[in-house]
Amino acid sequence: MRPKFDPEALPVIETDSRRAPLSAPRMQPDFIRHRLLSPPAWEPELTDESRVYDRTRGLREAAVLVPLVERRDGLTVLLTQRNANLSSHAGQISFPGGRQETFDADRIATALRETEEEIGLQRDFIEVLGSLPDYITGTGYHVSPIVGLVRPGFTLQADAGEVADIFEVPLAFLMDPARHERRVFHWEGGERQFYAMPYPRETGGHHFIWGATAGMLRNLYHLLAA
Repeated sequence: MRPKFDPEALPVIETDSRRAPLSAPRMQPDFIRHRLLSPPAWEPELTDESRVYDRTRGLREAAVLVPLVERRDGLTVLLTQRNANLSSHAGQISFPGGRQETFDADRIATALRETEEEIGLQRDFIEVLGSLPDYITGTGYHVSPIVGLVRPGFTLQADAGEVADIFEVPLAFLMDPARHERRVFHWEGGERQFYAMPYPRETGGHHFIWGATAGMLRNLYHLLAA
């Protein structure tokens, strides 16, 4: 078993400054809607997290919503910080979502239901645009990321048992590869590399977006840039 580690304490081995930030027209709702409806040929990026999981343990099905909120200054991505006392992914930044239940009609239903349960965002405010490539987490979840366009006017109510914070990050920040840090964790049996996208807080410090959430955002960049 790999030991636990503090991802924020690990070194940055590089940022992807060779690729250009996504242009403003590619971050407009109409472009994203069309791109998800009719994607070009492109290659999703497989992260180490998906490679290191022992598939003999089986996978748990899950779905998350990638909520793109329409704001006056451009789209933002709505994210949550999980409570520090949860049994898995405690304290981490994540998209709203969770495990698929037998009564869910499909992955979209899972993502919308879990989003409403976790943060109170009602599905009437969400236009489902499509999905990103599935992602396997190191903890054994097979996650379907469902991209949704969220119109303003909603109110949020966090589930206090699961969610410690809800915040938004400008899509332009996350779609700039120079913000995509690659960090590495070495242990006796090998190494694991992962992406991190620290976003500054107004009150100081930063939201440390990393792991599966950063990996899914990285694939959103690849799709929109293709």
